[in-house]
Amino acid sequence: MDADGQHQPQDISRLLAQFEQGYDMVVGARQRGSHAGAHRAVANDLFSRFASWMVMQPIADLTSGFRVVDAERFRQFLYLLPNGFSYPTTITMSFFRAGYSVAYVPIHAPPRSSGVSHINPVRDGVRFLLIIIKVGTLFSPQKLFLPISGGFFATGLAYYLYTYLTTGRFTNMSALLFISSILTFLIGIVSEQISALHYKNIDTRDREDD
Repeated sequence: MDADGQHQPQDISRLLAQFEQGYDMVVGARQRGSHAGAHRAVANDLFSRFASWMVMQPIADLTSGFRVVDAERFRQFLYLLPNGFSYPTTITMSFFRAGYSVAYVPIHAPPRSSGVSHINPVRDGVRFLLIIIKVGTLFSPQKLFLPISGGFFATGLAYYLYTYLTTGRFTNMSALLFISSILTFLIGIVSEQISALHYKNIDTRDREDD
């Protein structure tokens, strides 16, 4: 939990009670009315939606640091954690994509009683986005590479139809877009195979723990 007074100690028992139901991680999800700037609330909602799409699981609060987590599970992803912001983003996406169980408990976060926020909306917003992409491509590469490949292909096809109908030619730009689509798709396939090896390592560690 944070030390600025925004997390209420009386909520700890609620998180622990949910954790004892057998979940690997339980997160305190801040509800509407919790103290946060409008820009931060909007940004958190957008990042949560994007991350939910990447991991194919609903994420109620991507950046909440108020959580209970299985220590052994957590240590499996230490090598992924950034030195600064944002460990909650990384560990949440990692748990979901590894197939671990995650639950959310609604909480209300009052105004902080001490200190000030050190989050820079622009700098740390870009950092959050890069973390989402990094973890997403590590665990589910095709969620990123396939749409990009499809975008290249659709653009190349549209441009080819345009140039064929107007000049009767197949241009170098159309060829470049089609080649980019194929290369991006192949990179996604290779990344998917590497991701499968990562899952294998996690499964092995789980069997050793059991």
